This record gives sequence, C-alpha cells and structure tokens, in this order.
Amino acid sequence: MSAVTLKLKYASAAFVVVLLAMVALAALFAWQDDLETRRLSSMAESSLRERVATELSARASETAEHAADAVAGAVASRDAAALSRHLQKFIDDSTVTEIGVTDTAGVVLFSWKRSDQANKAGLRSEATAPVREMVETIPGAATPHTFGQLRLVLEQTAPPSSATLSDRLAFAKNAQLQDTLLLAGALALLGGLLGAGLAWRAARRLERPIVTLIRGVERIGQGDYTRPLEVRRRDEIGELQQALEKMRGRLRQGTINKNYLHSVLNSMTDAVFVTSPDGVIKVANSAACKLLQYGEEEILGRGIAAVLDEREREGFDLLQAAQETRETLVRTRTGQTIPVSLTGSHIASDDPQFQGSIFVARNITDRKRAERRIRYLARYDALTKIPNRMQFHHLLQQTIARSLRSGQVVALLYLDMDRFKEVNDTFGHGSGDRVLEVLAERLTRALPKDTIIGRLAGDEFALFVDGLPSDADNRGPIAHLARAILTEVARAFQLNQHEVFLTASIGIAFCPRDAENVIDLIRNADAAMYYSKQNGGNTFAFYSPEMNAAAVERLMLKSKLRRALERDELVIRYQPKVDLRNGRIIGAEALLRWRLPGHGDIPPSQFIPLAEETNLILDIGEWVLNRVCMDYRHMQTEGGDPGRVSLNLSLKQLRQASFILRCRSVFRRHSVSPTSFELEITETTLMADAKRTVRLLDELYAMGLHLSIDDFGTGYSSLSALQQFPIGTLKID
Repeated sequence: MSAVTLKLKYASAAFVVVLLAMVALAALFAWQDDLETRRLSSMAESSLRERVATELSARASETAEHAADAVAGAVASRDAAALSRHLQKFIDDSTVTEIGVTDTAGVVLFSWKRSDQANKAGLRSEATAPVREMVETIPGAATPHTFGQLRLVLEQTAPPSSATLSDRLAFAKNAQLQDTLLLAGALALLGGLLGAGLAWRAARRLERPIVTLIRGVERIGQGDYTRPLEVRRRDEIGELQQALEKMRGRLRQGTINKNYLHSVLNSMTDAVFVTSPDGVIKVANSAACKLLQYGEEEILGRGIAAVLDEREREGFDLLQAAQETRETLVRTRTGQTIPVSLTGSHIASDDPQFQGSIFVARNITDRKRAERRIRYLARYDALTKIPNRMQFHHLLQQTIARSLRSGQVVALLYLDMDRFKEVNDTFGHGSGDRVLEVLAERLTRALPKDTIIGRLAGDEFALFVDGLPSDADNRGPIAHLARAILTEVARAFQLNQHEVFLTASIGIAFCPRDAENVIDLIRNADAAMYYSKQNGGNTFAFYSPEMNAAAVERLMLKSKLRRALERDELVIRYQPKVDLRNGRIIGAEALLRWRLPGHGDIPPSQFIPLAEETNLILDIGEWVLNRVCMDYRHMQTEGGDPGRVSLNLSLKQLRQASFILRCRSVFRRHSVSPTSFELEITETTLMADAKRTVRLLDELYAMGLHLSIDDFGTGYSSLSALQQFPIGTLKID
C-alpha cells in the first residue's frame, strides 16, 4: 500500500463518516415529521370510522325490524317455505351476512350465514327484533302477539382513510423539511471537507514509518534475516515492528521443522488444508491432492472456499467454519462433486506467521449413500417401490394445503383387495407379495403421471387426484377412474402356473367436502371402502356421513360380541334337510344367530367376520358344538330321530393344536355319536395347508364324523385336487 493511497483512504473515510452522520440526523428529523403526520391522519380516520359505525348500527336495527314484520305471518304459521321466501330479499343484500329466526321457546326456525364473507378489517353490527303479529284475542279487538325473535348481522367494509387531510399535512411538513435538509446538507459538506483535511494530515505522519516497515518485510521475504527494522515508535506501528522482529528471529527454526510437519500431514488419510487467517491455503497434504485431483502447487495460494462446489461458496463463512464441523461438497479437477465432512479449528500462535486455521476434510460418500438408502426405506415401501403410509400422508398433507389455498378439490381413493387372505392361505405369502408387486406396477402404468399412489398396509392402497375444479361435479371423472382401476385389478394374476382372478373395493372421499385434513379424509375414504366391501366387493362407493355411523356400529358390535356368550345372546336355529324323493326330513343344518337386545337378530354375515378378527370364533365354535350336542341329545330322549346335523367349521378352529381332543371330549361329555354329525369346511380352509389339513381331516373321519365342502367353486381348487381329502358331500355355490 503506498502512502498516497493511505492518505486518500483516511481523507475519504473521514469525509464519508461526517456525511453519514449528517444524513442520519436528517433521517431522524424526517422520521419524527412523518410520525406527527401519521398521528394527525389517524385521528381524522378514527372520527370518520365512528360516524360510519353509528350509521351501520341504526341501519341494522331498521333492517331487523323490517325483516321481522315481513316474516311475522310465516313464523306464526310455522311455514318454513314462506319464511325462506320472505327473507330472500334480505339475503340478496350483500351487506347482510347472518339471519336467524327463533320462536319464543328458543327453537331455531331459520338460520342462514353467508359462507363467502371475509370481513377482516370492516365494520360489523348486530340487531334483534321481535316477530309480532296482530291476533284477535278478544272478539273485535286485535292485539299484537310475539311469536319469536329475529337476529340480523350487517357487515360493511371500513371507510377509506381521509387522504385529503393527510395530503395537506404532508405538503406543509415537506415544505418545512426541505428548508431543514438544505441547511443540514450545507453543514455536512463543510464538516466533511474539514474532516478530510485533518485525516490527510494524520496520514502524512504515518507515511515514513509504514514505508520503512514495508521495505524491511521485503528483505525478510528475500531471506535476509540480519538487518533489524529501523522504525522507533511507541504506538501500534511500533508493536508491528516488534512482531516482525520476532518473526525474523524464528524463521530459521521454522524452516528446520517444515519437513517434519509435511511428513506428519502426508501420513494422514484425510485431506488437510492449512490456511492463513484470510483463508488462503498455505499447506495441503497428499490426501488433499488426491481428493481434488490437483497438484500441490495448484492448490497452494487458492482460497479454501475455492475448493468447494459453487453452490456451497455463497453460504461459506471462514470464521464460523474454523470453529465447527459441517458437511459440504468439494469439486475436483474433473468437475465431480464429493461430499465431505469438513472440520475446522483455529491455530493458536503468538507468531502471526503461524496464525490461521486448519481444515480436515473426510470423504463421506459411502455414508451419504447409506443415509439415502435409509431415507428411501423410511418413505417408500420396499416391496412395491411406491410411497409407504408415512410418505403418502406427507404428500397428501401438502396437496391438501395447496388445494385449500387455491380453492381446488382433492379426490382420495382408498383401495382394499377382496378376500386377499385366501391368496396367502392358498399359495403362500410369497405369492401374495408377488400379487401386490404386480398390482402396484399395473396401477402405476394405468394412472395419470401426476397421480400419487401409496401402500398404506398389507393389501391396502390409496391414491389421490388433485387440481379438480370446485365448481363442478367431480364424481363422474373419479368414477371413471375407479372403474379403470377395478378393471386393472380384475385382470388375471399368474401364480404357480395358476390363473388367479381378484377383485377390489374402493372408497372415495373429497377434500374439502368430506374432510379438510389427512386423518379424517383417509378415515372417511376407508369407511366408504368398507361400505363397498359390505356390498359384495368389486365396486366403489363415494363417502357419505352415514358410512361413519356404520363404522361406529361395527365397532360397537365387536365390543358387545365379547359379552354375547356370557349374556347367553347366541342361539342355534336348525334348518331341515329334506329328501326330495320322498319328502322325509333326513337331518338339519345348525345355524348360529345372535339376538342382541335392542337391535334384534344380527345376521352371521355381520358378526362372524368380527369374531374371526378378534379370535372369538374359537370360543363361539366350542359353544356351538356343545349346544348342538345338547340339543341332539335332548331330541333323542324325546323319542325322535334328528338324523345327521351339520355344523360349520372355521379355519382358526381347524388350526388349533387341541381341536381333535376337544371334539372327542365334547362328544363323550354329551354321550352322542360323532357319526350323527357333519362338519362343513369351506374350500379356502381346505386348501390353506393341504398336507396338514389332510392329516386332521383323516383323524376326524376316523372318529366317525362326516365331512363336506361348503361354498365349493368360490376358491381356486379343482375336483382332482379334492380326491386326497376324505370328503363325502359337496355344497356347490
């Protein structure tokens, strides 16, 4: 730095400081002036607002009285249609936002509220008026009679501020402010010139010692450590001279230790950069050269920020980076970006030559790859490669927020496979997983590209469509989409050289019509899906509030079913079996019914699936077997021949390890012969675990029990596959 440059900087700095001080004072005066103007304007605006509010209150009272007179006859006759018709002209008034009519008992006869009103900064006034009608209580004399009360709310935007008064005040203040600013500007110019002159004189006194120090540093840089510096001062320049003297005395020792320092740094596997206090790289080890693919000479002299990727340089702060560990990206010679963990630390030294920072960069490419894999597995289903429940909820929440802001509609479709458990039971869970993979691939190809689909659980999927118009009926396009999905699901799946045909049930809910948050929207779509499943599956249904009531009722039934056995609410009914050749009754089928007090008879199609879900089917099945044996024994003692009685057997009962022993114990306890009974097993139960099922059925058959297949033709077996089972009867559906 030359002495002339130093003097110019001193003078310029002094001039600028004085000017800034004067500008700050001028700004303060202007700010105070503006505050005063705003205060006076606010007072005028408040006065105007109070006057408008008084007029609005009077208008609300008058309108309420007119409305009460208009609907008096309709309220007296409790005619809702007439009441709505008389109030329509008041509803058409854009300033009327709420109207409510109640009778003398407080019963609401009419309630209306404008839904699109958004009066955030306006005025609001509410008024009530009695609804009266002249009634002839005494012959020839009519007196007013109160039939109810009418409540009316008016809203009006706030009156605009008094711009005229504000402009006049501002004009007067601006004229005064201009004179003040002119005077301040003249004083600022004079003070700036005076400060610049004083600074120029002070800089001249520093010129000679600084030039001397520069020449001494140049000699040290050239390797001449013998000549001392000639500056003799007791100020900061003198302290600088002493520091340079210490540096000159330690250079030889530092030169001797430099090779050892390089050996230590080059033995490290992490990249090491030693920088000066201003961030210029002074030392770089061999690992740093290998990481960046540069030679050591190419790295030295560059700023530490220069080795970073361009996107990382803007937010890089040297002082902060030298005190923490951060993750960042470095760019190599070939343009490749490598993630590193950059740890910085200050180098504490009294010698300015060794002051600066040291940075250690560790390649974390493998760790980043593992983190990305973990994040992917946390958000996406590993089987189907589509968003899982957490990610789907997150995406749906964002979409709902956007749609609520933009006034658009989001449609959520909740899909559940019908009787998918039979696939797992028949072909195994591996085949079931393959079906889900194929299904996800089909849906991804068939749906529009912007449609988000996720797997929420097991065989439950969901997808949503956003950007639907709010002023149109979107059920038609969504119904078309649901049919397309059902068509894709209905295509054949190839499992173990078998063609399997599946169906699905879909529930549809709209946001914001049905819900405005993720939890409620999914719950309502799930309720609609369950409604479709209750109607036989392979269909779709739009949500309605009644479906939630059905879901609550289902939960109530599940709770009360646990106490049904204790309260003796289950009953057995017998359906006779008739020989069509002679009309004789040759047996019966035991049918289970649930007689729930206050609800009547609950059909098995409702409570048997609930019992299967809660494992109550085991207790219920044992109760049915005991009850049928008791009834059979009772019919025998009365001298009748009941014939052969058939009972239904569930898969969970058959899987009990002690099922055979329990059957023997029940028959022995009631002194009945197993040959008098027939167990009905569904085709799906039969094929769930064929090898184990054959062994169990052989034991039951050896006891004397007759066996039959119920619902034959609904599963995936064939007549040839049934030859291995000891079956005597087929019930074909």
